[in-house]
Amino acid sequence: MRKVLITGTAGFIGFHLASLLLEEGFEVVGYDGMTDYYDIRLKEKRHEILLQNKKFSCRIGMLEDIEALKSLCRDEKPSIIVHLAAQAGVRYSLENPRSYIDSNIVGTFNVMECARELNAEHLLMASTSSVYGASENMPYNEIGTSDSQLTIYAATKKATEVMGHSYAHLWGLPTTMFRFFTVYGPWGRPDMALFKFTKGILENTPIDIYNHGNMYRDFTYVQDLVKGIRLLIDAVPKRPEQIGDPPQGDSLSVVAPFRIVNIGNAERVRLLDYVEAIENALGKPAIRNYMEMQKGDVPATWADTQLLKKLTGYQPETNYRDGVKKFVDWYREYYAT
Repeated sequence: MRKVLITGTAGFIGFHLASLLLEEGFEVVGYDGMTDYYDIRLKEKRHEILLQNKKFSCRIGMLEDIEALKSLCRDEKPSIIVHLAAQAGVRYSLENPRSYIDSNIVGTFNVMECARELNAEHLLMASTSSVYGASENMPYNEIGTSDSQLTIYAATKKATEVMGHSYAHLWGLPTTMFRFFTVYGPWGRPDMALFKFTKGILENTPIDIYNHGNMYRDFTYVQDLVKGIRLLIDAVPKRPEQIGDPPQGDSLSVVAPFRIVNIGNAERVRLLDYVEAIENALGKPAIRNYMEMQKGDVPATWADTQLLKKLTGYQPETNYRDGVKKFVDWYREYYAT
């Protein structure tokens, strides 16, 4: 039985990934700080569901606590680590930047140290489409430029990519970084647009629509995303000497068993169309409060996912209207209890 350590199992994506791996028979060990960035009851409910499976266990602790992480790894000895836990949120990084340094940089370094000590079979870590920053060369390709981050959140995620590459090179640690593109779906975070828009429409309060709705996002349904992660677990990067020159268009490092992979829907959707899909799913119109572009935001994201398909044979394809409907159904059921 393969054992996987997932950081952030009480979080949105971590919960869905843990659920999928448990269904496939993996043993899953979770680690989560249970911080109050948003309603902790949502996090507790996710863990409560996971704990119904005997193959799931978890510990509560902060990423910054290296001794707690090392103790867990020494006790459990996972062969695979998927590092998802982080201080999330582009806009919150304008208010509390230090928390991003502590969680995303120091915390990620601690996870890498644990993977090094374990001589892990594969370390997989979450990055973000935000690392592409001000780049207008879309669709975004993994081997393209990503040196113009616009927020401290994006900068910390770019830093973890660079750190991951160095550890892969120094210690021969097979490492995959995945860049997520606007993930949404059931059990989503309350600070995300879909959650806030749904809540606002149901409560008849205005929803803030930035840049007057003239924005585009590559919306990725969460279950598509975690399927991509699951398949990448088995796509272990090899050492350069094992493969010769990296294939053209791949993001493999020429000096380390390291790779970066986009996970997105490969489709640009206009924000106003997304809002309309929410209105249709709810059966009522939004009170729209059009606003200027917010500091640190970008007008569009769009993933080139050819590498993901090449490595796994898989391409996320859930239509945003269907995904929004599934979220709305979950929201109504969850908050009706």
